Amino acid sequence: MTKDAAMPARENSRRLAINCDMGESFGLYKMGDDEGMMPYITIANIACGFHASDPTVMARTVRLAKRHGVQVGAHPSLPDLQGFGRREMKLQPEELTDLIVYQVGALKGFLDREGMALFHIKPHGVLYGMAARSPEVAQAVADAAKVFDVPVLGMAGTQHERVYTAAGLGFISEYYADLDYADDGALIITREHHAVDPVRAAERARRAVAEGKVDSINGKEVRVRADCICVHSDTPNAVAVARAIKTALAEQLG
Repeated sequence: MTKDAAMPARENSRRLAINCDMGESFGLYKMGDDEGMMPYITIANIACGFHASDPTVMARTVRLAKRHGVQVGAHPSLPDLQGFGRREMKLQPEELTDLIVYQVGALKGFLDREGMALFHIKPHGVLYGMAARSPEVAQAVADAAKVFDVPVLGMAGTQHERVYTAAGLGFISEYYADLDYADDGALIITREHHAVDPVRAAERARRAVAEGKVDSINGKEVRVRADCICVHSDTPNAVAVARAIKTALAEQLG
């Protein structure tokens, strides 16, 4: 995050959203409580097979979102199933764009079958971090998003916002309720998510929305912008965290 993020929490009139990375099971291996999360979120970021998920998991998660009236976006990754999309790779921009189009297209097929629209794209894991830092990677993401003409989720004040908006795409800025922030406003991303205090997470989220501020891991006040709030499905107590946030921000969620 840079000084560009020093702005009011939400500049546009878009309704506040709670989003969750989900559909990340694979075969017989289960990841997260997708069914438990659905009543407390408004947007689902569904894995597309490269870091997690398979066709049956994608189909099931799309149907689950439809049943709960949750909008669905694609959660594409680098091709790193063993590393859960959290290991950096060197790819040419055209190759990266093709990988994203391939994954989003797969999920869109399941959405089309259910009569649902693709709402957004949100890169997963290390791809998200690479796009935040690198204009070339962010442009590769933007080139894929333009194929589907949907907004992209990302972090304000990074290459996400600069490149996606310059490409004429909608941009939705995220605040992460279950991760810590460094003193410079960057996310501290761990390989494994740990349980967080739901009450504290809800209060931090309320402040992020109302004031555009959050305390870093060292107690320094940093600026954020929360058009939507992310709770990861693989946080051990994710359902309790999402429930507390939805209750605390019920008025903004509508």
